[in-house]
This record gives sequence, C-alpha cells and structure tokens, in this order.
Amino acid sequence: MAGTARRAAGGTAMTGGPAGRAVVRAARRPEVRLPRLEEYDGRGLERDGDYDGLDFRDTGLAGQDGAGARFMDCALTGCALDGTSLRRARLLDSVLTGVRGVGTDLAEATLRDVEVRDARLGGTQLHGAVLERVLIRGGKIDFLNLRRARLKDVVFEGCVLVEPDFGGARLERVEFVDCAVRQADLSAAVLVDVDLRGAAPLELARGVDRLSGAVISPAQLLDLAPVLAAELGLRVLA
Repeated sequence: MAGTARRAAGGTAMTGGPAGRAVVRAARRPEVRLPRLEEYDGRGLERDGDYDGLDFRDTGLAGQDGAGARFMDCALTGCALDGTSLRRARLLDSVLTGVRGVGTDLAEATLRDVEVRDARLGGTQLHGAVLERVLIRGGKIDFLNLRRARLKDVVFEGCVLVEPDFGGARLERVEFVDCAVRQADLSAAVLVDVDLRGAAPLELARGVDRLSGAVISPAQLLDLAPVLAAELGLRVLA
C-alpha cells in the first residue's frame, strides 16, 4: 500500500505581542492525505492487530478489544465505539469522522498525524496517551480523561469540551479555536505555548494556578477574575 504523502502545516508562526513580538508558538496541524483505501472486512478487531489502508465505514466496533492494535492510513467514519478497548493502540496518519460512543478506552494510546471530525463521545479514556499533530474539529466530547497525557501540536477547533481533565498532563503548542471549554481541570498540568484565546466560554474548575505558559485574552482575564482572586485568597469588596 502506498504511504501517505503529507507534511505538517504551521509550527513556525508566532502570534500576538506588540511590534510582532512572539508570545505563543502556533501548533503544527496534521495534513493527512489518505491513499486509496480498502473496505474493512468486518471480522472484528483483534488485540495487537495491524490495520493498514482500511476504510471502516458505519462499522459497529462497540465492546470489541483492539488493545495494542496499529491503525495506519485508515478512515473511521460513523463508527460506534461504545466500550471499545483501544488501550495502547497506535493511530497514525488517520481520519476519524462522526465517530460516537461512551467509555471508549484509548489509555496510553499514541495518536500522531490524526484528524478527529464531528465526534460525539463521552467518558473517553486517554490518560497517559501521547497526542502529536492532532486536530479535533467539531463535535462534542464529555468528560474527556487526558490525565498525565502528553499533547504536542494539538488543535481543538469548533468543538465543545465538557469537564475535560488535563490533570498532570503536559500541553505544548496546543490551541483552542472557536470552541467551548466547560469546567476544565488543569491540576498539576504543565502548559507551554498554549493558546486559550479562542475558547468561549473558558471555565476552569481546578488548576487556575497552572496557567503560566498559556495565553488568554483581556476579556477572558476579566471572566477568570473571581477564580484568580479565590486562588490568591483575595477578598474583593465594594
């Protein structure tokens, strides 16, 4: 199967700051160009399976065990992922469109050069995972568990994140563009060149003290003022 021809977009742009002074490095977005795909035969996922150049279309993968599997140059479209185990799986140069499910297990998985479009997911487990050059565009993800994950060159665009958990994670060159972030947990997280200016609303349940290394807008600063005051033990009286 011919390999995917691609190159990462961006990565060198600097945004913000007076007189062109850089304040945050832009994330490098994936550019996935899939080769001609073969239709998946539907025999069911296998642990440590190898899936190369396959088209999973409207496939019911709920409850299946694909732990440790490798997906290379694949398209997953309209697939049901309820309770699917993909722990320690590797998703490389692939596109997931309209996937849906509750309790999908991607703990300690690797996602590299991946696009996730219009997903409807709940309780997805990505703790300890590695995400590099990943675009999550559109859709809604509830209770996303990214504890102790490593995110580098990741873009959340036009999506809704409800109570995402970034506890203990490392985020480097991560952007939030035209998306809603509700009650996020940043406890013990490390942020480097994280651009939060496109998040509206931006709500933090915990970890406001970890915002060093992030960029927010003046309006967001005003919105976060009560949380920041509480963190500092500052009383604000009329």
